[in-house]
Amino acid sequence: MHSKNITYYQVQLEYALGVPFIDGNRLKALQNGAEIFPAMLAAIAQAQDSVDFETFVYWQGDIARRFADALAAKAREGKTVRVLLDAFGAKTISVTLVEKMQSAGVEVRWFRPLATWRLWRNDKRTHRKILVIDDRIGFTGGVGIAEEWEGNASNPSEWRETHFKLDGPAVRGLKSAFLDNWNEAGDWTWDGQRTPTPAHPDGEPVQIVRASSTIGWTEMASLLRALVSVSRQSLTIVTAYFVPDAKLVDILCAAAQRGVEVRLLLPGKYIDKRLPQLAGQLSFERLLAGGVKIWIYQRTMLHAKLMTVDGTLACVGSANLNHRSLGKDEECCAVVLSPALAAELESDFIADCSHAEQLTLAAWKGRSTWLRAKERLARLLIEQL
Repeated sequence: MHSKNITYYQVQLEYALGVPFIDGNRLKALQNGAEIFPAMLAAIAQAQDSVDFETFVYWQGDIARRFADALAAKAREGKTVRVLLDAFGAKTISVTLVEKMQSAGVEVRWFRPLATWRLWRNDKRTHRKILVIDDRIGFTGGVGIAEEWEGNASNPSEWRETHFKLDGPAVRGLKSAFLDNWNEAGDWTWDGQRTPTPAHPDGEPVQIVRASSTIGWTEMASLLRALVSVSRQSLTIVTAYFVPDAKLVDILCAAAQRGVEVRLLLPGKYIDKRLPQLAGQLSFERLLAGGVKIWIYQRTMLHAKLMTVDGTLACVGSANLNHRSLGKDEECCAVVLSPALAAELESDFIADCSHAEQLTLAAWKGRSTWLRAKERLARLLIEQL
């Protein structure tokens, strides 16, 4: 890809979001728990100074114990270890694991503890998944700490996921997103960077975009809509929860009508939340009629969240294309100007489509009246999905 094309995307996205790209980064895609968890645990074990970890999901299973053990072991070495758990998403974590970490010296904070008298606050969560090691290595993506993510997506009990390891100066954007939530959840502390993170001469530009919960649309809505709008040849979207509003449907169809190959890969029968799926399905007929191609994954729960544009850039992180990610929850994504990474993710998309069913407009129009009714009922709850 010519440098002038790279410059086009960089200028457009910096203009749209007001966030600069930082050069000199390496990004590695990790597939499923079989690759993701060993890489994260190894990074924790190798930490020389600090570990900062934030997650929405921390549930049950052997991997939950292994992470608690790794974090506790690092704290016992005298390193600074901080863990931020969303009070709703991680509410099923074992009390024993929390106590184990705290007794070892891990500082654990809860993001927005549930309070029934502040319902407006309870509804706005942190959905960010961030691990930062020594302010130099970072991880982000869609993975949660639970047995559902273990394995290699080889059967319905092992979820399909993609997570990312970031090495370079853009890690400070992930650290900033962590500190944003960390300081809200307890006493505010100043974390000045100890030493600058070196840039890799062969590294690539990365833009870190974080979104905070608010009334109305967040920066994540601006980012995802901007990515659709700048696409000129191809747009690939993989998301676990797809509940687009009318405007997003409009711009996806507009992209297809101007000649962009728009492809969506979405979960199928194996899904943990049926209501968002039903609500999103109501938009399928219009999307298919507008030229958008849709595949439904059949192998297991598809939880990955990523986009590629024109074989040139990739957007990875915690955000889905639903109302919660675009308007309610705290999110964090990395936009990477890397034809190599985009090609790798598009190759993964093709491989995943071999385990998926492509929808056709004619077949979708023939779905049952009962299914159509359920879609309309689910759509009434769009602001919670």
